[in-house]
Amino acid sequence: MEIIEKIKTNKSDDNLTEIQKICLHKLQSRPLPNPKSEPWRLSNKSKLSNFLDYSVNEKDSKFDIPYPKNSQSTIRLIIGENCQIKLIENNYSIEQLSENELQKYIKEQISFFNQNENWSNLLNLSLSCKNNILGLKINGSKIPPIEIFSHASSNSLNAKTLVIFLEKNCDVELLQVNLGKENSSLSQSTFFCLKENSSVNHGVVSYGENKSNLLNSLNVIQQKNSAYNLGSLHFKFNYARFEISIKQSAGNAKTNIKGMQITKKDEQISTYTKIEFNGPNGFLDQINKSLADDKSHAIFEGSIIVPKIAQRTDASQLSRNLLLSNFAQIDTKPQLEIIADDVKCKHGATISQLNEEELFYMRTRGITLKEASKLQLSSYFQEIISFIPISKDKWDLLDKLLNEN
Repeated sequence: MEIIEKIKTNKSDDNLTEIQKICLHKLQSRPLPNPKSEPWRLSNKSKLSNFLDYSVNEKDSKFDIPYPKNSQSTIRLIIGENCQIKLIENNYSIEQLSENELQKYIKEQISFFNQNENWSNLLNLSLSCKNNILGLKINGSKIPPIEIFSHASSNSLNAKTLVIFLEKNCDVELLQVNLGKENSSLSQSTFFCLKENSSVNHGVVSYGENKSNLLNSLNVIQQKNSAYNLGSLHFKFNYARFEISIKQSAGNAKTNIKGMQITKKDEQISTYTKIEFNGPNGFLDQINKSLADDKSHAIFEGSIIVPKIAQRTDASQLSRNLLLSNFAQIDTKPQLEIIADDVKCKHGATISQLNEEELFYMRTRGITLKEASKLQLSSYFQEIISFIPISKDKWDLLDKLLNEN
């Protein structure tokens, strides 16, 4: 593992930023996560090793964005292309964070990171050069849709970091797209800070090509009366790991999450979520779906933490899973940690197959088995896809998924 060897033998380098040096120092004593710990015990060691077995590429090759802009008002950014943005309009403004603002915020977050639980973030920040870090401060309302792309180049590892501040009373739709080229690894860390009365509809769509890998970490802090809505979809990666950490810093905030991962062949894709309520009257509604076919492996582990200060929390976490093969594997573990005594919390998990009675009924009406299966999958996919802030005429994800399965 080329990257791990570099971490172990790292010496002071004048070209490294202060953040890179801090993260490398935290990683040097234990460069890899503990495989026996709960967040990593199911991770395929061989596939993680393959993720790390590339040279870091700080300069991206140019790539063609697969979807054309359907509106001139859409704001589209690519991390790593030295994009400069400063939009100040009557109703809104979007400006880049200064280097000092970025450094201060990221260093503050790092101070709370431990080597094992936050390994993916520490690795990402130790590898992300200045050109591959994008920080935005968004203010106002009636903001055009924002699309932000990250991509990996073939035969290399690319590390990208995104930091977004949503100012008070801000309302925005933002779509992130992670693209993996053949024989590549992409490390993506995203940090959201939602200030009071702000809201965001956040979409994350990740898909790769043959033998592509992804580590995708999402870190969200919500202040009072903020609303964070996340719709996510991950598919076509040899190895992918999506880590979601959300903290309602003072309660009185709303979080809605709907995510899905789709695995085929011998792929492994996993989602780990940790939702912390640090004040009263918090709300969470979470649904995660996994679909596994062939000899693939899908994983979901979710944790809801409700301390004594978080009275009157209303939280729900549901894991719904679909097995399409006798050789595929799904592991799911939704869990609650509750100390507060005045709460309404629930969690559950289901694992099933395509409904044989429905398939038989459709086939008696002249529908082929393949088309009948697509109709069932369409219903299964649509709940998640409809929650992702995308334009159907440009991003027909449902059609893409049905043609893949």
